Amino acid sequence: MEDRELQAWVERVSLQWFGRPFRHKAVFNARLRTTGGRYFTKSHHIEISPHQLSFNGPEETERIIKHELCHYHLHLLGRGYRHRDPEFKALLAQVGATLYCQSLPGAKRTLPVKYLLVCRACGMTYPRKRKTDPRKYACGRCRGKLKLEAAAPEPGSEGVGTPAATPS
Repeated sequence: MEDRELQAWVERVSLQWFGRPFRHKAVFNARLRTTGGRYFTKSHHIEISPHQLSFNGPEETERIIKHELCHYHLHLLGRGYRHRDPEFKALLAQVGATLYCQSLPGAKRTLPVKYLLVCRACGMTYPRKRKTDPRKYACGRCRGKLKLEAAAPEPGSEGVGTPAATPS
């Protein structure tokens, strides 16, 4: 599907479900992986993830289009267009849109644990994905000072607050 077909689709859904025309631009954005679409409040344009269409089909993509159109129409009317607003939630339910889109396979990336904060007093460890300044923190168990160590993660040691192995 091309952008002009998406534009026609969004215009048709807008008239059918909202009774108002969509007068701005709707395009596909292949960089969208963790979200199904975006509405821009300054330009009033809408971007839709083409991956949602290919993985989840046209029904789910239409629900995403309705979701973005809820933002669009409420914003232009000067009403609550944010996710937390009751007007937005009511309009979502009225048109059959979803608050969240279905996740794509492989969309969520998890970073490996590269660092460990280790308590100098009790040995408690705190796995970290990013380098952290240990002077800014204290141990949650004994309030002791922490030291930063570069470490390869052990299988099963992904949880925060695991006690360190005692040296023998």
